[in-house]
Amino acid sequence: MFEPVVFHVLAEAGPGLLSRLLQPFAKRDLVPDEVLARRESDMMHTRLAMTSMPAEMVHLVEGNLRQVIGVLAVEREEARRAAA
Repeated sequence: MFEPVVFHVLAEAGPGLLSRLLQPFAKRDLVPDEVLARRESDMMHTRLAMTSMPAEMVHLVEGNLRQVIGVLAVEREEARRAAA
């Protein structure tokens, strides 16, 4: 089963942050459909979205994102709600 998902990540801006945020996807052979990043002072706001992620991987990817060095918060929402 697949489901749409959007992760909103708040992290300390720094070299290598974006590649570390993509690692949980890459190690599962997943490619996000959307990656948006915006720096505000010393913080980075990032949106990582997939329209169809295997349901069993959603919690794994979310957990890995929370473990990335510099990440302060991760929020998850369904992509359908994000588009509304």
